[in-house]
Amino acid sequence: MNNKKRKVADIALKLFIEKGIQQTSIQEIIEKANISKGTFYNYFSSKSDCIADILEFLRYDASQQRIALQIGKDPSDRQVFIDQITIIMRLNQERNVTPLFEAILSSNEADLKKLVMQHRVYEMEWLSNRFIDIMGEDIRDHAFEATILFFGMVQHMLFTLRVTNSTYSLDEVVDTILSYIELIAPKMIMNQKVMVNHSAIDLLRTNVSRNVVTKEDVMKLAIQLQDHHTFNEEQQDLFDVIVGELQRERMRKVVLQPLLKPFQKLFHETPVQSQVQKFTNMLWYLLKT
Repeated sequence: MNNKKRKVADIALKLFIEKGIQQTSIQEIIEKANISKGTFYNYFSSKSDCIADILEFLRYDASQQRIALQIGKDPSDRQVFIDQITIIMRLNQERNVTPLFEAILSSNEADLKKLVMQHRVYEMEWLSNRFIDIMGEDIRDHAFEATILFFGMVQHMLFTLRVTNSTYSLDEVVDTILSYIELIAPKMIMNQKVMVNHSAIDLLRTNVSRNVVTKEDVMKLAIQLQDHHTFNEEQQDLFDVIVGELQRERMRKVVLQPLLKPFQKLFHETPVQSQVQKFTNMLWYLLKT
């Protein structure tokens, strides 16, 4: 997302929270952001599309910060894991998106509810995979269920702490509840019983999935970038590394993920910043799936 588009999305988010999604018109967003109607529709096809971008880039920002924390560290480093979990919680607080989630989930807007569900399932899948890093392969069959327990505990603990005006830190809450899951996990493994089986998880993913991003989609956008923009030497070198990795039979996430943010920075405030952002976002989703 370029800076102007992000600014419009931030203004829209504030209006959605202050007035409600249905009560906020596109015209109000346009007037508050001081842009033309054409500019708005160049950025977003609808209010729902605007909300989708708000959530998408929240995930993207969290992902980039999480990757930066983990580079060069042991995947099973518990403190890194705690820091990674709290990143998106802090982003939610800073951008005040929790009221938006609550408003959507209590509405009759099926498309918007699906966006929030997508956001949550992506986060659950990330946490499930990280539980395997932290606790080992033995937890794999139970990792998604452990994730559900973890999020449930965190959500209700934070709610109780807030309404009782208790003093707390996110790190402490996450650390404590993670320690509970670590005590529960061996029992889950020993019982060899899951309440949420693989079929149920697959159904959940199917129900909330967006259009699948394919390698062909990403390569098509890469070709468009190359055809419509002349890169400098540094941009071209990094672009060639990314495309070369994309063309491998088996892409290596460990190689591609750390390259996304540096590649974006090389195009900051250039005419193709928005297209590069789209390219890296598509590539990020491809790596996630």
